[in-house]
Amino acid sequence: MTKPIAKWVQIRYSKLWNKFRTKEFTFEQAKKAIKGKSEMSMFLSELKKAGWLQISLSSEDTRKRLYKLKDPGIAIKEMTLV
Repeated sequence: MTKPIAKWVQIRYSKLWNKFRTKEFTFEQAKKAIKGKSEMSMFLSELKKAGWLQISLSSEDTRKRLYKLKDPGIAIKEMTLV
């Protein structure tokens, strides 16, 4: 279930959504897309806790994580179902 996110998280989410949509991306790619904000780990954690982000392990290197955003239309529908 998706929960509302803070405005600062929404702004960064929209930058990632415009860049990646439903494609998987790495931490480094996210950092580059958001121009290297220092609070990247906190931002991704907030998205995950709110249900806006899925995290999986890379099949090539299990030490690395892959991220995938939830479609904002689906996330908003889930919030209105509560």
